Amino acid sequence: MAKKIAASPSRTKSVALRSSDDTGNGGELHQTAGGSHPALTTNQGIPIVDNQNSLRAFDKGPTLLEDFILREKITHFDHERIPERIVHARGSGAHGYFELTKSLKKYTTAALLSEAGKRTPVFARFSTVAGGAGSVDTPRDVRGFAVKFYTSAGNWDLVGNNIPVFFIQDAIKFPDLIHSVKMEPDRGFPQAASAHDTFWDFISLMPESMHTVMWAMSDRTIPRSLRMMEGFGVHSFRLLDAKGNSTFVKFHWRPKLGLQSTCWDEAVKLAGADPDFQRRDLFESIQRGDHPEWEFGVQLFTEAEAEAFPFDHLDPTKLIPEELVPVQIIGRMVLDRWPDNFFAETEQVAFCPANIVPGIDFSDDPLLQGRLFSYLDTQLIRLGGPNFHQIPINAPKCPFANLQRDGHMQMLQPKGRVNYEPNSLQADTPRETPTTGFRSFEQRPGLGAKSRLRPESFADHYSQARQFFKSQSEIEQAHIAFAFVFELSKVETAAVRLRTLSHLRHIDESLAKRVADGLGVDKLPPAATATVKPRDLPVSPALRLIGKHKPTLRGRTVGILVDDGTEAAQVSALRKAVEAEGARVKIVAPKIGGAKLKGGARLPADGALAGTPSVLFDAVAVLLSKTAGETLASEAAAVDWVRDAFGHLKAIAFSPGAAALLDAGGVVSDRGVLDADDVAGFIAAAKTRQWAREPTLRTLP
Repeated sequence: MAKKIAASPSRTKSVALRSSDDTGNGGELHQTAGGSHPALTTNQGIPIVDNQNSLRAFDKGPTLLEDFILREKITHFDHERIPERIVHARGSGAHGYFELTKSLKKYTTAALLSEAGKRTPVFARFSTVAGGAGSVDTPRDVRGFAVKFYTSAGNWDLVGNNIPVFFIQDAIKFPDLIHSVKMEPDRGFPQAASAHDTFWDFISLMPESMHTVMWAMSDRTIPRSLRMMEGFGVHSFRLLDAKGNSTFVKFHWRPKLGLQSTCWDEAVKLAGADPDFQRRDLFESIQRGDHPEWEFGVQLFTEAEAEAFPFDHLDPTKLIPEELVPVQIIGRMVLDRWPDNFFAETEQVAFCPANIVPGIDFSDDPLLQGRLFSYLDTQLIRLGGPNFHQIPINAPKCPFANLQRDGHMQMLQPKGRVNYEPNSLQADTPRETPTTGFRSFEQRPGLGAKSRLRPESFADHYSQARQFFKSQSEIEQAHIAFAFVFELSKVETAAVRLRTLSHLRHIDESLAKRVADGLGVDKLPPAATATVKPRDLPVSPALRLIGKHKPTLRGRTVGILVDDGTEAAQVSALRKAVEAEGARVKIVAPKIGGAKLKGGARLPADGALAGTPSVLFDAVAVLLSKTAGETLASEAAAVDWVRDAFGHLKAIAFSPGAAALLDAGGVVSDRGVLDADDVAGFIAAAKTRQWAREPTLRTLP
């Protein structure tokens, strides 16, 4: 049984009224608490009865192509701006390969997933969502994680994010979501930020968004590096075996270096110090041969198992806890080549979830169903027409042939008189391949009529949001509370702040109180109306970020601050130990020319102090003579260098001569502040952040 699920608490209170103007013409108005509003219509003036749900074959069935309201809305949205992507405009990409290590032949005919040892070329693109192409790398934002597999049976695009859930349940709401988070249309700001009224107004009216908002306010959305974040396919897909039997699957990418985030203050300062920080990090790691790598995992489950879940896996605002369905690692992806030309490849690459290969198929997830149309439509306007697949970065690496002809930017030269099928006039024209071609899953007929209904199984908006919060460590919970306070403090409309607090009460009462206190709200508002009473689900440690950090320096960078008179032996010993751990060392000096070490040798600098702040490094060492330490204690850039490193919970090694500078920066002794001669201790401390330090530095909600 299906029922209408309100997109917001206020929607159920709306009453449709018929009014007439002075000429006698009827006009539809909706009476709400805010007054009368004109009827929402299509561009052809057709009144819309439901702007929350796509038209589906049945309540949990596929979205129908006949839904002209969905198609018009998304088509207009896709074509709003050119040539920059409307979302995910700020991106970085690289070439590499996918290697299958464990066969899924039992479940799928897809060669790249069934032939162990097989390597498939890939191109991966990582991106922010909200900002434009010229925005910075490090805002609080979901990150896109898209991979194009150039398989022997055509291109497969796995287009996901670095979090496993999404803000909305139905694709028809995607234009509204993105409009709300983009720059406000009357003022053109803020750029690449969700901390403003329109986003939180929309979110506070969409209970289904609460789970993803918890992820967005966590440290997951301020990653340290593109190489240190997970990727998720988000939706359920199907794997099909040779007999057409289906197994549901969710796809996961896990970074070999483990997960790591930045501190919020660190992310803000990185945006100013190096707007290209994550792009540069990806580029430099590939150039030096330290190739980024991810494990590829799957969650496999049957239709019967899915029906027993305490949630609907077709709801994209829900995840499947790893404790319920473990992730099986079946392969790895290695990125080993930077694009030859950024525009030709990273900018022109066109991903589309509809690009799949035999042995893989779609589920009836309503958000996925809308994406199958939207992505292709977007590329038509971005890349100039229907032949964008001929651009080298988008072209399959296997043979391809069809009877599509002409069109804008046609670069091939098909021969012959035949451009239709069936035909009998040309023997070499392409034909169907019934035995090996793509087959869709033969799904049972739907039970019920086509409708704009959302299934009851999509109605629980708070239980997994509560599960996510309760699964976090105390540190991460504090960071989530702080993120809510920061974001909502930027919201000018008090009613929006209160409405958001009303949702947080369903997630965790203590969280709601902490955020309210941070906002200066003395009395919590009543809890929002919940369609389904939230449940307490089992805690899932797999949802934590800190627990997935690997104690390693590999892929990290250590900054060493030097000046005239620095001991050469200390620099050498530290550099040797850091590089032995697979990390890089960068020398910072007051001047780009470097410093004269004790004994007279000059040590070149990789960066000047004023332009190379400590936020660029994962750990730091301050190796100074007493004279240099006292001099730099009066230099603001140097004081900030050590103060920020300490405040961002990084390990600090120091020589005795640096004491005056450390004192000026407020650095006090703890387990992460070590004498430079204790090289082993510094290496151990540098492999993680000093979380025990944080309560002594800042007040978190």
